[in-house]
Formats: sequence, structure tokens, C-alpha cells
Amino acid sequence: MKISIIAVGKIKDRWLRDGIDEFAKRLKRFGRLDIIEVPDEKVTEGCSEKELAIAMEKEGGRILSKWPADAWSAALSPGGDQLGSEGLSKLMDRQMVSGTSHFLFIVGGSNGLPDTVLKKADRRLSFGDHTFPHQLFRVMLLEQIYRAMKIRAGETYHK
Repeated sequence: MKISIIAVGKIKDRWLRDGIDEFAKRLKRFGRLDIIEVPDEKVTEGCSEKELAIAMEKEGGRILSKWPADAWSAALSPGGDQLGSEGLSKLMDRQMVSGTSHFLFIVGGSNGLPDTVLKKADRRLSFGDHTFPHQLFRVMLLEQIYRAMKIRAGETYHK
């Protein structure tokens, strides 16, 4: 199995990189993990909606250029389905039983994901109504993928 994450922006803080590295190490026993970072588009505070839309489309283009053709995909979006840990595990299990061997998760930048990315994704997922920093969200996503794999394996991490 292969898991890819395409994420907008670079991780700047060491403690976040350490968290990502820890879950990447834990996930190795379940398959290969690739984290692909695409540059974020700088926008000024108080920019117009048009300027923001243009910036998001540029980020979207960068995401789409890295999109693996063979992957089942989930875009992380506030309007997506809230599955919980066991729900994510069941979703991934159903996809694997159906022949999926490559999962792609897409994490936008601080302004979210453009419609071009959301429309291309096979599914939209949400971690609830809370707002999380997009850099912290990568650690949270990796932890949830790890938790889903442990649940799927019948192991006790999730309790």
C-alpha cells in the first residue's frame, strides 16, 4: 500500500516536523508514505476576493500537477464528511477490498482548496467544525491515518 499526501506550504516549526517524522516512521510497517509539498501563494492581508481566488487557483494547479493518476483521493475540507477514526478505517478498508493500493490525501494552505481540486477528489473529508492551522493539520492527518491502520489491523492504539 502507498499513501501520498500533497500539502500546500512548507513546515517551518521543528516540533511539527518531529511529529510528522514520528508518524511517518510508525506508518512504514503499513506501506510507503510520500509527502509532497507544493509552494503556497503569498497574498496580502485584506486582499480582494479575486486576488485570493487567483492565488488559490495557482496553488490548485501545483497540486494537480503532482496528482498521481493511480490514487484514490480525499481532499480535506471543512465541508467534507466527518467520519471519525473508525469511519476512516472502514473507508480505507472498503477501498482496499475494492482494489485500491494508493491513497492520496490533499491538504490546502491557510486559504483552503480551490474548487478544481475539490471536484477532482473522490471524496471530501473533514475533521469537524474546528479551525486548525494547516501545518498542524498534517500531523493530525498522519496520526489519523496511523490510527485507521491500527484499527484495521485489530490493534489497540485507538482505545
